[in-house]
Amino acid sequence: MGQQPFQFKQFTVEQDRCAMKIGTDAVLLGAWSKVTPHTQSILDIGAGSGVLALMLAQRSDAELIDALEIDEEAYEQCVQNFENSPWSDRLFCYHASLQEFVEEVDDQYEFIVSNPPFFSEAQKSSTHQRDLARFQEAMPFDQLLWAVSKLLTNSGCFTVVIPFNEEERFVALAQKFQLFTNLILHVKGTPESPVKRSYLEFSFHKTQRLTDELIIETERHKFTQEYIELTKDFYLKF
Repeated sequence: MGQQPFQFKQFTVEQDRCAMKIGTDAVLLGAWSKVTPHTQSILDIGAGSGVLALMLAQRSDAELIDALEIDEEAYEQCVQNFENSPWSDRLFCYHASLQEFVEEVDDQYEFIVSNPPFFSEAQKSSTHQRDLARFQEAMPFDQLLWAVSKLLTNSGCFTVVIPFNEEERFVALAQKFQLFTNLILHVKGTPESPVKRSYLEFSFHKTQRLTDELIIETERHKFTQEYIELTKDFYLKF
């Protein structure tokens, strides 16, 4: 997959200049996130190639879809992918840090999505660009949640994917910013494998928390019907 464009049903994503390539985490997040036909403004924090913003553009009629990317190479590629998409008139990418963006932007968003960096210090590589995309030090969870609390409308929703073993800490941090968990999806690779990822939806309003589980494959390359249903509007193979 590396340097090759990633072809979806309605758009193509170039990713050769991005440190982190398109994977299951992003595609599942873009498909699972509960945007509605009435959602008018969307923000993708840490956009990379722009895949999440593009997926949400396909799924919604939002007139304002902004993305934020700090890495220059990824930012330029994100802009290119937006311009080449069917929704170029609704998509815009900012090249700035999260703190700069919060301080300078006047808008608030009805929907915010993020596939943030979440690897530990011990896993650092020798490539700065890849580390910037992958490591939590580049966008600490508390900084992300602070920004969401400033940029999200009172009735808005925020969705994110994180490692399952970070879920408890992330949820507790979110509550400090008055963000409460509404939905949780636990994702497993196979029926026998442990839960690997947590997909979380937050809002400023406490509701009954709903938790579900998704298994991706029953065996190698045999996808579950639930996974197919969730991603069939995007993947060519479905």
